[in-house]
Amino acid sequence: MEYPPYPQVGVGAVVLVDDKILLVQRINPPGAGKWSVPGGHLKLGESIYKAAKRELYEEAGVEGEAIGIVNIDEYVEYDGKIRFHYVLIDVLIRPRIPPTRLKPGGDVSKASFFSLKESLNLDLTRSTRSLITKILDGYSILNSNFIYIDSSRM
Repeated sequence: MEYPPYPQVGVGAVVLVDDKILLVQRINPPGAGKWSVPGGHLKLGESIYKAAKRELYEEAGVEGEAIGIVNIDEYVEYDGKIRFHYVLIDVLIRPRIPPTRLKPGGDVSKASFFSLKESLNLDLTRSTRSLITKILDGYSILNSNFIYIDSSRM
């Protein structure tokens, strides 16, 4: 959302197969034309893990299981006022089956696997470049709990 009244939450799906990472090329801003991990907005009432799995399927046609949160980042773009402000949460996803056929969809034009080192030569979003650098330096999984309280039943 451009010029939001409050920060937006974005989720990314990190798929690693051997020494390769799944990346998609974005169509829309922010990051139009750049490569990033599949991802998008967290929907109201949706867990971070569910959102990452949904975005992975929508943007690359890959199904998988969420393993854990591997990165949290922020993106703020200012052009006289705040144009974009995202809190970005990346989730490591294990594909259900080896992804041999990717199906770009949603707001991406391409989806492909790249070696981690090779990917640094691409036109990456800043947060994806930061994520890949962290992975190459060794990363650990952060824990996350989705707590849903239905106060109407209390």
